[in-house]
Amino acid sequence: MYRILLLGPQGSGKGTQGEFMAKELGIPLISMGDLWRAEIEAKTEWGKVFEQAYKAGKLAPDEPTSELARRRTSQSDAQKGCIFDGYPRNLRQKDLSEQFIEFTQVIVLRLSDAEAVHRLSGRRMCEVCGRNYHTAINPPKVAGVCNADGAPLVVRSDDTPEVIKKRLAIYHADTEPLADYYRKKGIL
Repeated sequence: MYRILLLGPQGSGKGTQGEFMAKELGIPLISMGDLWRAEIEAKTEWGKVFEQAYKAGKLAPDEPTSELARRRTSQSDAQKGCIFDGYPRNLRQKDLSEQFIEFTQVIVLRLSDAEAVHRLSGRRMCEVCGRNYHTAINPPKVAGVCNADGAPLVVRSDDTPEVIKKRLAIYHADTEPLADYYRKKGIL
């Protein structure tokens, strides 16, 4: 059974590579960003808290994030394995995650900060289906319009250069130390 954690800075391709892996392995990709965006859209109490953190480029609070992850891993499709993108993001979340999941592999994707800013500041997302595009790397057929459903493409509030730089600083300070922990466990 595969229980894989993808680590890497924002824009490193965790979601893209996770989708390829999930399809190949027949297990779900669990994106904490997607789970949180669903909470925001549903206007839950957690969603309101997260929306404030999200817009400021900060991490969501550890306990609700871990509870969302625990709930998702308890669903039937995740019982045969899963791939996590965006959780855990710090040592506290790692401690909480170990109460409900034991990762079998951890993969770190590396990317320079300059390239992360370039990739994310050009990212556009479909408001309806969530499909991602990039103005230079993967543009839609018609500028500003989703290829799949014709809906408008938007810039996520956390994809401005200022917010991206804040998120990268948090990644370097809080998430990078996880690699050492998993290396010592022999699963990196």
